[in-house]
Amino acid sequence: MQFTIGRNMATTSGLLAVLLWGTVVGLIRSVSENFGPVGGAALIYTAGSIFLVLLLGFPRLRAFPRSYLIVGSLLFVAYEICLSLSLGYAADRAQAIELGIVNYLWPCFTVVLAMLINGQRASAWVAPGILLSLGGIVWVVGGSGGLSWERTVANVSSNPLSYGLAFSGAVIWALYCNVTRRYADGKNGVALFFMLTAAALWTKYLLGAEPALAFTWPATLELGVTGGAMAAGYALWNVGILKGNLTLLATASYFTPVFSTFFAAVWLSTRLGAPFWQGVAMVTAGSLICWAATRNRPARGV
Repeated sequence: MQFTIGRNMATTSGLLAVLLWGTVVGLIRSVSENFGPVGGAALIYTAGSIFLVLLLGFPRLRAFPRSYLIVGSLLFVAYEICLSLSLGYAADRAQAIELGIVNYLWPCFTVVLAMLINGQRASAWVAPGILLSLGGIVWVVGGSGGLSWERTVANVSSNPLSYGLAFSGAVIWALYCNVTRRYADGKNGVALFFMLTAAALWTKYLLGAEPALAFTWPATLELGVTGGAMAAGYALWNVGILKGNLTLLATASYFTPVFSTFFAAVWLSTRLGAPFWQGVAMVTAGSLICWAATRNRPARGV
């Protein structure tokens, strides 16, 4: 008997995906503290690959358009490595949460690249939306004093690798979103991409001077939860965007930074000041404005 998923159930699946993605920053950082930045990331994507194969089945290469398979896999793997290692290499837990917010520049970057690559039309509101998001990042990274370009530069200079990875990841994911829209032909290669990410990270682990992996029951359980949350998030989101309420899901997804920050602060036992939350609100509002500026405005030629 075939089980049919209705629109409400599909929308609920998409909303659950947003909540699961909101746990990623805190969980990845915690796993990296137990197994190291590279070893922890490799284990996370290995566990995620196993869960995705169980949920979606083993990927069939012939089912994917070649352009999506090549370009999509490169961008996806690059993004996931940037995200996981930026969090793993963070100087402390508070900085890891900061880096998670830097990563959430990708929604406004997606709009910018959609305009440049896919001919997406947008209203004049897109400019203040982008500026508000960027201002929010400066506000967050600037520290407890709020908006300060000098403090922001000083904080970034203290760990340029992590901040560079987080910012690069935001740009790469924005590229991936646009490439997927153009070339994927409705296919979902996330299981394959997770496997490739795990393979790349294991290669880096084996070739580098990484510490040995020390498994304990609490760390292993947390690893399983992290891999399962990431895998379930991608699988449920795919159901949501195929059959659910896209407008509701798109709106909800832009509030991920708020939930992500709240969850990470609780999970990592980190106290965040009012300026940090103000910056998170600015990033979220800026992303929503960018999305609203392109809503109901088809790309040129459509």
